[in-house]
Amino acid sequence: MPYDAELGGPEPAEPAESAESAEPAELSERDRAVLAVERRSWSGTGAKERAMREQLGISPTRYYQLLNALLDDERALAHDPVTVNRLRRVRDARRERR
Repeated sequence: MPYDAELGGPEPAEPAESAESAEPAELSERDRAVLAVERRSWSGTGAKERAMREQLGISPTRYYQLLNALLDDERALAHDPVTVNRLRRVRDARRERR
C-alpha cells in the first residue's frame, strides 16, 4: 500500500544501499588531523599535548580514544598505511606485555 501523508503514520523507510555498492565514506577532517599529529615527531613531552589542544581542540584523553578507534578503521589504513601499521604494531606489543 502506498504511503499517504494525509492518513499519517510513519513514512516508509528509504531502501538501504547494499554494503557492496556503497563506497566507504572518506575520513573526516578531524580524523585526518589526528593521523597527521601522530605522524609527526615531537621534540618534547608537552609539545604533542599542546598540539592536541591547540590544533585539534581536544583533550589528550579524547585524542587517544579517537586514535585507537582509527587504528581499527580500514579508511584510516587506506589513508595513511605507514602510520596506522606502525601504531598497530606498538599497540599489539603493549597488549602482549600485559
